[in-house]
Order: sequence, then structure tokens, then C-alpha cells
Amino acid sequence: MDTRTLLLKLLITLVALSGCSSSASDHLVNVSKLEKFVDELPHMPKILGYHLSDGVPKSKSLKIGMFKKKWKFHRDLAPATVYAFGTTKHTATVPGPTIEALYGVDTHVRWQNHLPPKHILPWDPTIPTAMTNSTRGIPTVVHLHGGIHAPESDGNANAWFTSKYNERGPTWTKKTYHYPNNQQPGNLWYHDHAMGLTRVNLLAGLLGAYIIRHPQIEDPLGLPSGDEFDRTLIVFDRSFRTDGSIFMSSTGNNPKIHPQWQPEYFGDAIIVNGKAWPRLTVRRRKYRFRIINASNARFFRFFFTNGLRFTHVASDSAYIEKPVTTNETLVGPSEITDIVVDFSQSKSNLAILANDAKYPYPAGDPVNEANGKVIKFIIVPDQEVDTSRVPKRLLEYPVVDLSSVAHTRYVAMYEYASDIDEPTHLYLNAKPYEAAATETPKVGSTEVWYVINLTEDNHPLHIHLGLFKVLDQTALVKPDDEFRECMKKINDAVKCHVDKYARGKKEEVPAHERGWKNVFKMIPGHVTKIAVRFSYIHTNASYVFDATTEPGYVYHCHVKYTYHFF
Repeated sequence: MDTRTLLLKLLITLVALSGCSSSASDHLVNVSKLEKFVDELPHMPKILGYHLSDGVPKSKSLKIGMFKKKWKFHRDLAPATVYAFGTTKHTATVPGPTIEALYGVDTHVRWQNHLPPKHILPWDPTIPTAMTNSTRGIPTVVHLHGGIHAPESDGNANAWFTSKYNERGPTWTKKTYHYPNNQQPGNLWYHDHAMGLTRVNLLAGLLGAYIIRHPQIEDPLGLPSGDEFDRTLIVFDRSFRTDGSIFMSSTGNNPKIHPQWQPEYFGDAIIVNGKAWPRLTVRRRKYRFRIINASNARFFRFFFTNGLRFTHVASDSAYIEKPVTTNETLVGPSEITDIVVDFSQSKSNLAILANDAKYPYPAGDPVNEANGKVIKFIIVPDQEVDTSRVPKRLLEYPVVDLSSVAHTRYVAMYEYASDIDEPTHLYLNAKPYEAAATETPKVGSTEVWYVINLTEDNHPLHIHLGLFKVLDQTALVKPDDEFRECMKKINDAVKCHVDKYARGKKEEVPAHERGWKNVFKMIPGHVTKIAVRFSYIHTNASYVFDATTEPGYVYHCHVKYTYHFF
């Protein structure tokens, strides 16, 4: 194999169950009767991914476990059984501790599985999964979302392991993952990525934040800083039974095909940092909020009920060049939006962060009183001196050079349905998991991808390793039945004359999403053009590790399924 070539294999893994229906034995909480804003917003524990020796930061090795324990999501709910990350069972939390790393300082993490043999949530054995009826433990593997690191530390879906590493997946190679932290400063998050179990393991609680800081270039920006004024908000949705336990339906939308699997999970309660509809008292000054949408399928269109605005400073794992101010912001599953809010501009002493995104997005049900509220901010009345600022310019990275594009690819999203017109699975480029690698970019190259969404839903596409810029989004002109039928038959966009159909209305890429991203929302019935870079964006230098080894990397929709590539 050419050692300069990334190994890209398309991996499809169904990882879904849904909370859309219930059996007679399930007694669900009517969340509309739960009082909102009664719990304080938690500060998640912080773990430093480095240590200081004579004032000099040095590499650090961490041991972080996955534990079964009880967690209270709301004052009036009984504690739920969850799976939680932590250095001990006693200190484990949902979400897990925030790992703070330093640019250029290696962090090594030994992820340890202390989970019991039986899962707390239903899983469907009819989909490709790491778990079988004979598996003696719950398979897990951790992916650092947004991280740039070697394949063997990327959390490949088949690199799973059970308690004490008693059973291991076919691509498992090592107990300790190495994160070199040589990429641009920004926001990442870690979560389970096990074959066929990603959804249930995340719903059980296996997720947390990871921040790479670069004080030499970030401190001069003057943005709000410190634990009080720089907060990470991990937002997701859950439903609960009356005994406090997390609810997930055990009946599939195609029970004759998949007894339990459903295409999406939507919960009734909105959770922020492990509490349902929390509150936070803030001062009349600027705050920075790093908001991670860790939901399975729910999009959030955030806005403030009192008219406060968002000033965007970063998106996903990278700063944008200039701050952008908006009245609302749409955040898809797995996306990260990094904003500054100036509470001194509020005309009231209360501000509610709300949501009005339909579910499934964009053409599903409207929000209700429960899932339309997120968090309440109580603003102290006294004005104060605020020395933080939002600079006119943030961080600039080298521009995309389209003249040096090494390869152009077409990636098509297909959704397949049963004879009762219910979704059964989704493929990228009509390829199943077992298919050979279809994308083989060169290390250091830039490629242009045209992502063709032939489904009815918006799909947040996440690319491991590579970062990309969204160049444009173009609607397929109607009627496009001939194009769709041709694509289903031969999956060749050029031979199916995509240029003849991709000439409809262009959707403007939001200004705050024109920087480097690792997730983007692919609009249904549109062709989205992206430029993907396979090197560090801040230096254009090659990676400090061998990115061409097995088991490669993946790209995937972060809602329904996982796809493997590279």
C-alpha cells in the first residue's frame, strides 16, 4: 500500500432505537408536569490532560473508566441508572468530566470498561452489532470527535472491548489511546462509538467534552475566560419512566424486519450538563458558551426569548476568522457552536434559551412547551465592569486552494424503506458496511466532495480526521425522479448527469459556518459542495503520525447510522 494514501473504507452501522412508542408496561413521566428551572446548572468535573514540571507543561497519562451508577436528572425524578465516565465510580458524571488539553502536549488515555454484562437499554440483534446473546459484557470504544490522531486511537467501531478487555473487537489493538493535541485549538467531545451500540451507549450517558487550549494565541483575543465565564453546555434530550429510568422504545418501526430498531430517538425532556431544564445565575457581562448538541436526532434552533443575541467565535473544533452576530442558531446532532452572550444588553432580569426546531428536522413535528425550553438565565441587576471583549478578528487559517484539488468525489445518501414505507436502513454511495474502501485520499491533499442528499431528512455529516469548508448548497431541480432512479441503479452521479439537476436555488451558507468544520447539515434534496483538507489546517503541515494504517477512519451521518471510510 502507498504509505501516503489514507485507507478509506465505507462503513455502515445501524445504531438506532427510538422513544416514539411504548408498551402498556411502560409508565412514562408526563414531562409537562415537571417544574422547569429548579436545578442549578452543574459544572462538570475538569481533568487536565497535562501536568506541570517546574512550570513547564508535560505529557500526562489518564485512566478514565465507564461505570454503571445512579444519576438524578431532575429534582422531582427518582435517580436513573446510567453509564458514566469518571476516574472513579463515585466521581463519574453524566456528561463525563471535561478533559482540558494543551496544544502540542500529548495526552494518553486508558479508557476502562467497568460495565456489567447486561445493558440497561434495549438493543436490536438484527442489526450489525458488537453485542450478541453470547457476549459476556457490554462492548464500548471511545471516539474523540474532532480529534486529529492515528487510526488506532480513533475509536473504530470494531475496536470495541468489554470489561477487563475480556472480549475485543476485530480491529482492537491497544488499551491506551494517544492524543497528540497538535491541531488547532478548539472544542471536541468524546463518546462511545461501538458497532451497533453507539446510540444506546450514548443514551445511557457515555459522552463528555474535550477542549484543546493554546494560550499563546487565544489569550490575546480577550474572550471571556475562567471557569465562571467560559462554560461548556452539553445539550441532549431524554424521556423517562415514572421510576426515573431512561426510556427507550423496545418496538421497532418495522417489527418484522428489526424488532426494536427505529430511525431516530427523540426525548421529551431537554437536558443540559446532566440536568433537565436547569438554571444559571449570571452577571451583567459577557459569557462564553461552548454548546455541544449530543442528541441522537434532535436539531436545536436556539434563540433567547428576551431578544439577546449570539456572537459566534468558533464552529465545531476551529475558530472562525471574524465574529458573527445572529438572533438564532441551528445546531445539528454532534455539532458544536461556540458563542459569546453579553447579558449586560438584556432589558430584563430573566433570559430563557429556547428552541423551535421541528423534529425530525426540517419537516417534522413542532416543538412543545417541554422540548421548546432549554435553560433559564437569572441575570443579576447590578451593572459591572467587564474587561473581556470580542475582537474584530479571531484566528485566520490558510485559505482553500481549489487549484490544487487532488480529487473530486461524489457521495450520495440513500434511505431505503419497507413495504409499509418505513425506513429500514441508510447507505452512503449504496455500499454496505462490508464493502471495500471507496475513498482513498492522500495525506496532505485537498479534495472536493459533492454530497448528494437523496433522503427526506437533514443529515449531519461528520468526517473523522479531515476538516472541511462548505462551498455551496444547491437544490436539485424538479422533477428529479429520473436522476434518483438512475442513482439507485448505478450510483454514478456523473453518468446520471448530476450537473443537469444540480442547478436549482442555492442556499446561503451561514456566515458563522463558513470556517473549517467537521460536521455539517446536509439539506434534503440538495447537493452540498465541500473542500476537505487532509492535513493540519493551521500549518498545512502533514500529520505527526501515520494516518495510513489500519483500521482507517470513518465518515458518517450522526443520526441514524455510522459509515466507515479511509
